[in-house]
Amino acid sequence: MLPPSPGAVLLAALLAGAAQASEPPPVPRCAATARFDLAAGSPEVAPDVCASADETTTFVFDSRVAVGAVEFQPVGRLADWALGQEGLSLHVMPKGDYLPGERVKVTVRFADGAAPASASFWLVGHAAKGTRRVYVFRQPRPPDVCEKERDEAQAETHQCQEDKARLLAEREEPGGLLGAAWLEGAGVVASKKLDFLTVPPANALILKGAWSYSYTPTGESRPASVAVRLGLLNPGAEPWTLAGAALVDKAGEEVELTRWQEAPIPANGAGAVVVGLKGERAQLGCPCTLKLWEAQGPRTFTLGNVTFPVSQQAGP
Repeated sequence: MLPPSPGAVLLAALLAGAAQASEPPPVPRCAATARFDLAAGSPEVAPDVCASADETTTFVFDSRVAVGAVEFQPVGRLADWALGQEGLSLHVMPKGDYLPGERVKVTVRFADGAAPASASFWLVGHAAKGTRRVYVFRQPRPPDVCEKERDEAQAETHQCQEDKARLLAEREEPGGLLGAAWLEGAGVVASKKLDFLTVPPANALILKGAWSYSYTPTGESRPASVAVRLGLLNPGAEPWTLAGAALVDKAGEEVELTRWQEAPIPANGAGAVVVGLKGERAQLGCPCTLKLWEAQGPRTFTLGNVTFPVSQQAGP
C-alpha cells in the first residue's frame, strides 16, 4: 500500500481544521426560569443567564431597583430594555444579531442603601431558547448594622495590634527580663495584676495599670528574677523619661532595679515601663515600695504595697 501523498496529507489537515472551526462555541445549559439568592458578604460572582436574539428575559426582584441604576457592558447590544413598575422588574431583549456565546454584563443597584447594594449578571447568547424569568431574592442588611460590624472589626484589629506590640515589648530588652530567657528557660513564669496599691497623691505620673512577674527555675523554691510592668499617664507639659528605679522591701533595704522604657512618655500622653532584678536580691521580703525617677528632673513616681506572684511549683 502506497503512503499518502503530501497533497493528501495537507488536504486531510485542512478538512480537519475546517471541521473544528465549524463547531459552535459551547453554550451554558438553560432553563425557562432561574433563581438567585443574594447575601451581604457573599462572593461577588456574576452568574450566567441564557439570552436569545429578539426574546425578552425578565428579572424579577424582591427589592426595588434605583431609577437610573441599570448598566450594561458593552453597550449597544440590546434591542430594548425597560425597568418595570416600582423598579421590581427589569426586561431585556438582545438584538437580532446577538450571537451564541456572546456576553453582556447587566448590573443593577438597589434603592434602599442596604447591603448587598448591587447585583450583576451575564447575558450569554443562546442559539435556541433563552431563560424567560430570573427571580432574584436578596437578604438585605441595614447600613447601620454593616457599619457597626465594620467598627467592631476595626476595634478588634486595633486591639490585636496593641496586644502584639505589648508582647513584643515584653520579650525584648532588658536581657532576660520578661524576655526569651524567661520563656525558654526551664522553669515557671508567674504573673498577676496588682491591686490594693498605695499611690501617693504627689506622684508626677498617673497609674493606669500594674502587673508583677516572677521566674522560678525548675527544682527551685524561690524566684530567680522578678519584674514589674506599669502603664502610666503623663499629665505634665514635658515628656517623662525613666532614669532610675529602686525597690524597698519591708525591712527598709533598697535595691536598684534594671529598667527598660521603649520611648519617653509624651506630655499628656501614655506609656509603659518595665523594671526588675535577678539573682539572690530578687528574693525580697515584700510587700515593697517601688520608686521611679526621671532623667534630669524632679518628677518622681512611688507605688506602695507591691507584691510578686508565687509559682505553683514553688508553693506558698
